[in-house]
Amino acid sequence: MGLGLFVALEFAARGYGLEGPLTTLVRETVLPPKSGPLLYAGLALTMVVMTWRQRFIALGTAIAIDLGLLLVRWVLGVEVTHGHPFGNGALWVVLGCGVLALTRRTGPERVLLLKGVGLGLVLIAGRKLGDTWLVITAKSRPQVLDPYLAAADHALGNPSWLMGRLVTATGAIGFNFLDTIYGQLAVAAVVVALYQLRNVAVERRFPRHHLVRTFLLIGLLGPAIYMIFPVVGPVFAYGTGTDHWASIALWSPQIPSDGHWAVANLWPETPPPISAPHSIPFDTVTPRNCMPSLHTAWATAIFIHSRKGPRLLRVAGTFWLIATLCATLGFGYHYGVDLIAGVVFTLTIETAVRTYDRGWDPAGLRLTAYGTGIFTALLLSYALLPVQMGENPWLAGPLLLLAMLSVIYGYVRTVARWDTAQVPVREPQPHPEPA
Repeated sequence: MGLGLFVALEFAARGYGLEGPLTTLVRETVLPPKSGPLLYAGLALTMVVMTWRQRFIALGTAIAIDLGLLLVRWVLGVEVTHGHPFGNGALWVVLGCGVLALTRRTGPERVLLLKGVGLGLVLIAGRKLGDTWLVITAKSRPQVLDPYLAAADHALGNPSWLMGRLVTATGAIGFNFLDTIYGQLAVAAVVVALYQLRNVAVERRFPRHHLVRTFLLIGLLGPAIYMIFPVVGPVFAYGTGTDHWASIALWSPQIPSDGHWAVANLWPETPPPISAPHSIPFDTVTPRNCMPSLHTAWATAIFIHSRKGPRLLRVAGTFWLIATLCATLGFGYHYGVDLIAGVVFTLTIETAVRTYDRGWDPAGLRLTAYGTGIFTALLLSYALLPVQMGENPWLAGPLLLLAMLSVIYGYVRTVARWDTAQVPVREPQPHPEPA
């Protein structure tokens, strides 16, 4: 299934004259990768199935390969102007572990190592799939629905405009701090996942439920909504795009759009007036990736899965969620209503996964259905009632928050009951001992 999705997106990208995920993955085996830390995070996930000695060998090999490629580029005079000068070694080692598993391992050891490789590749390949999909949303959806969300966002007091002014006031320090948090979300997820998977090498099996599963489902299901509800975000639809941050940041954000397609230059100083919304044309490079906010969804998942960790991990999970919410709004990448949808989206997926683990527990099924209904109602209200919501903020705003809080309450209550009740769960089948 995963390979089929890769191939399908490769052909779809080629149809638009773009490089697909398979092409970019192959290129990054030699050329400077777009995200070196992400590749090393993928290697870290793969290493959860290894002994400490094997981990040191794998990491040392990856670093040696990177140093070798760095030396070759220096000798050839190749300057790394885009991407990172490191990370290729990590990808080589992950792929090498896959070859090693198929050629030198047998039985349960082969299966365990292949699962580790798959875990690392899920993170790496998922990023490539996501990048390709974002470009396809821009190419295939020439009209965006930002005026609908801008009107509905009045019900919440236009939080993106408020946070945008706050982040702008903090200058380069505030921007670059939040930009680091925003850009390295996957690395934060790996830290939590590594804690959850810390005993895999000893127990020789994966835990019943961990963060990577939820992360994967969010990344697979969320982008489909982008095609149904294409939105670019207030900094692009009502501002100057990256031009706003170029004069503030220590480095210019790597997000396309020059602001020429904006309805008006209003963000973050002046909220747009409430008027009859309509779709508007936009460029073919800015991703339509606002509804729902998947950064909010992923940060929420990190927060949830950090709750059973040590105090430092719980504090880090809380910090990352708050900082991500501030960044998504403060950078003008999302409207407030996107964030509410993102929280509901994550809790619904998390409930569904845990319900499956518990043999389709009835309480979990009810909450999954309820969360799905709330998410659908949010999308319909944004599309059909944005003006009424914006004109009646004291009614619509509390209703939006109550809808989200009801799903949060249902999730907390259901999980608490699961944690205290003795309910049969789906356990991984033990592998037979090798002869």
